[in-house]
Amino acid sequence: QVPAPPAPPVPAAPAPAQQVGPPTRIEVPAIGVDERLTGRGLKADGSLDTPDFGKAAWYSPGPRPGEPGGAVVVAHVHGPDGPDVFWDLARLRAGDVIRVHRADGVATFVVDEVDDVPKERLPYDKIWADTEQPLLRLITCGGKRLPEGGYPDNTVVYAHQVDATSTGLDPFS
Repeated sequence: QVPAPPAPPVPAAPAPAQQVGPPTRIEVPAIGVDERLTGRGLKADGSLDTPDFGKAAWYSPGPRPGEPGGAVVVAHVHGPDGPDVFWDLARLRAGDVIRVHRADGVATFVVDEVDDVPKERLPYDKIWADTEQPLLRLITCGGKRLPEGGYPDNTVVYAHQVDATSTGLDPFS
């Protein structure tokens, strides 16, 4: 697999005024995804510490899904056993629904757009937008699989929150 170029370091999000519970599961009905989530950060070289094959993860130094800014969930498109969690991510379309289950409820997002971008031109400012709006970004490898393995691009799904329900439980007590 071709290593991705080193990524510029992504700053941790400032603590929001109202923190939401940690994400526990993601559902993307249009592509049959229903996967547990774990938190991941950055590797020593500044690149994202991706989850194991067959798993999905959220970028824990950044906003949680439902907090202001761009929350990020990542998974592999292809693994050693074939198609992986985000295999069909590029098939999502504007209007498709994504649900992120959290310790304190469920946040519902709607897809705005799906983009395929070269890894060396990943739009960090668009992914981690400086906004008060709760946004969600789903990211995986994209483009045509290279003969030596790996992918030249990233598929990025941009979504915004449309609803949130609460369990009424305080996940921090």
